Amino acid sequence: MPRSDLKVSLKLISATVFLLGTASASHAASDLSLPSSYSSWAKDAALQDNPNLANDPLSEFVVASDVDVWARIRKGFAIPDLVDNQLVINQTVWYSSRPDYIGRTTKRASLYLYHVVEELEKRGMPTELALLPFIESAFNPQAYSTAKAAGMWQFIPSTGRDFNLKQNMFKDERRSVLASTDAALTYLQRLYGMFGDWQLALAAYNWGEGSVQRAIKKAEAAGVGTDFNSLSAYMPAETKNYVPKLQAVKNIIATPDAYGITLLKVDNQPYFVSVAKTRDIDVKLAAQLAELPMEEFKALNPQFNRPVITGSSNTQILLPQSNAEKFKTNLAKWGHALSSWTAHKVTNAREKIEVIAAKFHTTPQVIREVNNIPPKMVLKAGSTILVPRTGETAQKDITQDIADNATMAMAPDVPDSKRINVTVKKNETIKAIANRYKVTIGQIKNWNDLRSEKLASGQKLELHVPVRSASPTRTASKSKSSEVVTRHASRNTKPSKTVAAKSSSSRSSKVVVSAQSTRIAIK
Repeated sequence: MPRSDLKVSLKLISATVFLLGTASASHAASDLSLPSSYSSWAKDAALQDNPNLANDPLSEFVVASDVDVWARIRKGFAIPDLVDNQLVINQTVWYSSRPDYIGRTTKRASLYLYHVVEELEKRGMPTELALLPFIESAFNPQAYSTAKAAGMWQFIPSTGRDFNLKQNMFKDERRSVLASTDAALTYLQRLYGMFGDWQLALAAYNWGEGSVQRAIKKAEAAGVGTDFNSLSAYMPAETKNYVPKLQAVKNIIATPDAYGITLLKVDNQPYFVSVAKTRDIDVKLAAQLAELPMEEFKALNPQFNRPVITGSSNTQILLPQSNAEKFKTNLAKWGHALSSWTAHKVTNAREKIEVIAAKFHTTPQVIREVNNIPPKMVLKAGSTILVPRTGETAQKDITQDIADNATMAMAPDVPDSKRINVTVKKNETIKAIANRYKVTIGQIKNWNDLRSEKLASGQKLELHVPVRSASPTRTASKSKSSEVVTRHASRNTKPSKTVAAKSSSSRSSKVVVSAQSTRIAIK
């Protein structure tokens, strides 16, 4: 038998086994279904290698067993290549000379690529856009930039809200694999509709549509072109390199062998399925019931900010298919509470963390750790925090209203009073000292174990005065003070710094992984 005929026969056998296995599988969610265009795509790919199959009645079922997501991405390339650009050459050299970096990134990407390609094909969008997270976040959904951009697609808070990505105390959908991908593709489609050019749409995704529009006006006024290369003169360095980076990655994915790169095989099938959850459940328990390592569970469900996943508003968790089945089986057998946490609202500024901890039979350290409250900070009134469930709240799930509107505000833990030492002046009375420092005679006597109100010149007194009264008002005629003030157990009272997120759509290519507090520098 000729080698070509043998190859065809093996493909037919592989296709038959594949289809039989698919028919018998139970698909738990829509993520498992093949795209409507997949059959024609697979047939076209097979016919390119085997033209003789054109009249074969079984040709529509021929699927090459070695086809993976990378091949599917290559077939859908549709953005014109960026040519005559030295930065493309520079970036291609940079990426191709770092096979270890390529390997780590593609390993992370393997969890999400199939889903992203599916969504691109449904919308008829160029499939090289599936490589954009390579540039944005190195496919790390926990990535967090200096511009406050978060997630695989790096949405800043304001742009995330523009595309209905919820950002509250319990979850940040900018990190959600499903929600952020949908938002990113919608945004890219909108930008392409504005500019009619994918390279300019990509520049706008990084720099902001307003910035690109202003650059176009400048170019038109100067009588130069408005393509990406021409507009680069008006762009900041980050945007100027942005499209060249994507082109460089596209070049490597197109012909990895030419660059000495071996791509991790990514199967052309879903990595995860969606499982609906209608009750609160601890993140740790969800991973346990799915028999999934916590690291992988968080990689698929990075949007959850707290140790509890609220069950309101059709919450979904993502799990590999086999683990989803285990989750359902183990959940049906689980006879205990699903969550050990509930919400508590601080109604009084004087409600100290120590008091809250005692009320819910735990320790201040636990309250601080689960709510990320630094040691020298206190809660402001109106804050909502997580606390352990008690007998009274055992079946009380966190409501949708609480989840959507919960906020937590903190302030420095400034002491109500400070200890100072005062030296009594000649003929000075205890009443005069009490009036000057806004304390009582009884307090002065108590602090200094005095039996009478008589004072001697040069006598040392210890006072605990209100913070704002620690330095008494002095008159211009007052001579050099005989008071010696010593700060006792002083605390750092610098106000906490609040940084407003940028309102533009610009993004930083330097990202930090918030979960590990480490930095990933992406050139």
